[in-house]
Amino acid sequence: MLIKTHRDGFVHPVSSEITPEAIYRDRRELMRLMAGGVAGAALASWAGRQAFAQASRPGRLAAIAAAKSAVPGAVTMEKVTDYKDATSYNNFYEFGTDKSDPAKNAHTLKTTPWTVEIEGLVKKPGKYSLEDLMKLSAQEERIYRLRCVEGWSMVIPWVGYSLSKLVEKVEPQGNAKFVEFISLADPKTMPFVGSRVLDWPYAEGLRMDEAMNPLTLLAFGMYGEVLPNQNGAPVRLVVPWKYGFKSAKSLVKIRFTDKEPQTAWNKAAANEYGFYSNVNPQVDHPRWSQATERRIGEDGLFAKKRKTLMFNGYEAQVAQLYAGMDLKKNF
Repeated sequence: MLIKTHRDGFVHPVSSEITPEAIYRDRRELMRLMAGGVAGAALASWAGRQAFAQASRPGRLAAIAAAKSAVPGAVTMEKVTDYKDATSYNNFYEFGTDKSDPAKNAHTLKTTPWTVEIEGLVKKPGKYSLEDLMKLSAQEERIYRLRCVEGWSMVIPWVGYSLSKLVEKVEPQGNAKFVEFISLADPKTMPFVGSRVLDWPYAEGLRMDEAMNPLTLLAFGMYGEVLPNQNGAPVRLVVPWKYGFKSAKSLVKIRFTDKEPQTAWNKAAANEYGFYSNVNPQVDHPRWSQATERRIGEDGLFAKKRKTLMFNGYEAQVAQLYAGMDLKKNF
């Protein structure tokens, strides 16, 4: 249920004002099917619908069921970045280092069938199909700010659920302190895998309490549709208070460990990219200031840069995770 609130003349938009109407209606239809007891069939045909949707609605991907998130802080009422911008200006080095490369090259990525292997210090390790992962929880739409380290940001309506749901299901052992995320590294479908830019496969990591924070999202879609390849299809991590590179794409393995995992960018340049990578405007990157940012889509001649917010604007929700820590040392 959507609750409208008024403050100083401001009215929260409804979902149909955020998501294109055609996508919104398709999503409602899928939700109706799921509510009618055919959730398994609906999810089982999910991958096939993507190809059908591309043929029947050129430029659009298959709709994915979602409802507004109830997680505090998960929905911002900032203007949503245009879909075209969010899917054509990307960091996905497996498909090239230029921001436009992923949109041009990621069509080679094969997303079906897809499994994610859970391993390490858990009581229920195993391989989970994409459909298995999607069945864990009702999908939610969360409108997050996502900021990259080069000083640009977007506001994207992601579709997924709190990673904590998966963590709880696999039952970490008591000595599991960190979660490591491994991306696909397939040189046959990812032309830049094997380049010297990074040590492949792409790897990221979170502390257990960061992984369990309800804002941390396992995402399967965006803008009411399944994820485009260049945005990390078919399943990715979203950690909105950290720089964008912490949100690993095209996940194939999640490992629970008692040691801090090495991460791709930390291995490539430890003096520039720390393990935590929290958005902190008070700490400059060695090669540029992080005090301001450029919102993609607002890059006109007279557009002003925005002031970067601590923890990317999620300070109220996550600052307690780092109480007592030196955030300049632990960058």
